[in-house]
Amino acid sequence: MTIRTVGVVGAGTIGRGVAQDFAQAGYDVVLVDASKNQLDSALKQIGDDVLLNGMFHSKSLTEDAGTVVGRVRPTTDLEKLSAVDFVVENVTENWDVKREVYEGIDGICRRGVVFGVNTSAIPITRVASVTTRPADVLGLHFMNPVPLMGTVEMVKGHFTSDQTVDATLRLLGTLGKEGIVVQDSPGFVTNRVLMLTINEAIFCVQDQVATVEQVDRMFKGCFGHKMGPLETGDLIGLDTILNSITVMYESFRDSKYRPAPLLVRMVEAGLLGRKTGQGFYTY
Repeated sequence: MTIRTVGVVGAGTIGRGVAQDFAQAGYDVVLVDASKNQLDSALKQIGDDVLLNGMFHSKSLTEDAGTVVGRVRPTTDLEKLSAVDFVVENVTENWDVKREVYEGIDGICRRGVVFGVNTSAIPITRVASVTTRPADVLGLHFMNPVPLMGTVEMVKGHFTSDQTVDATLRLLGTLGKEGIVVQDSPGFVTNRVLMLTINEAIFCVQDQVATVEQVDRMFKGCFGHKMGPLETGDLIGLDTILNSITVMYESFRDSKYRPAPLLVRMVEAGLLGRKTGQGFYTY
């Protein structure tokens, strides 16, 4: 499998980072989103991030930001994915939305094109079931900020072929990333553990056991974490946290995954974290 052009569906925080990572590695990128404003914002942010990462982080600049951004072709038309060699989907953690995307791209992309599902909790086998290529579908869980994270959680669905896994591992290697392959289960490993931690930290604040700042300081000071769980929740997006833990609650039917009422209330109020300027902290 020769991969020269990568399709990225969804131009939010994660999708934008995925597009940037592939463009910096020399791939042509077709970036699809329903919103032209979102696409315009993504291109500007990619240019800014390329400069910032080159100045302050380990990914040194070998090309100017304009060259990198020039490899990203924004579009609102899914049909533009007909020429891509690999797809990474990053739309919202809502099954109805994801299902519609996969039903659409399955008829657009040529046979043999792999679909990488960038999801926090939705089972990969469920996604594959709405396509005619289940062997070519696998989970590809990138972490935020994508260009700076060296590891990707890969999820092998029930029908995912070894060839799909091997090709994806090689592709990630060209980005300087390691893929760790786990089996399909709601939340996989990272979010099955992380979402519980964040949700329980929210319960601690809701029950007035500790303040937001105290919770995060303890995780950083006691365990050496770079960020506390509530800071991490704000970075991921509290709507994504709620959607992910709801998927696990519905999948496992286990009360330990019940969402904290404070989390639900904050999402309903539009206090989603960094992307809205207000979550547990003000940005």
